[in-house]
Amino acid sequence: MNVFVDTIIFSLVILFIALRLIPVKGVKQVNTTQLKGLLKEKGFQFVDVRTQGEFGQYHIPGFKNIPLHQLSQKANTLKKDKEVVVICQSGMRSKKASKVLKKQGFKQITNVKGGVSTWKG
Repeated sequence: MNVFVDTIIFSLVILFIALRLIPVKGVKQVNTTQLKGLLKEKGFQFVDVRTQGEFGQYHIPGFKNIPLHQLSQKANTLKKDKEVVVICQSGMRSKKASKVLKKQGFKQITNVKGGVSTWKG
């Protein structure tokens, strides 16, 4: 019986991890090297969904701070017809932010894989 329970728990943990790694459908994925190129172009909105404290300690120039917990309320400050590039510390919150933006009708969303922690400006 213990082996069965352990197997179920292990399987659920693996499933949980796998689901967190699957990209959001319809959201482009870029790494920080590709982000450098996007920052030089016009036509993008850059949003950092980390907390104000994290953003205050360090942020990539050009990014606007809208913490994830405020994104639903402040998404109307973004233009739906302009691509939104979303970043966080590791890529997990920006993935959640991408889902929030999709639900709010944004069509052009890009998530930065690895987040600020992989940035070498």
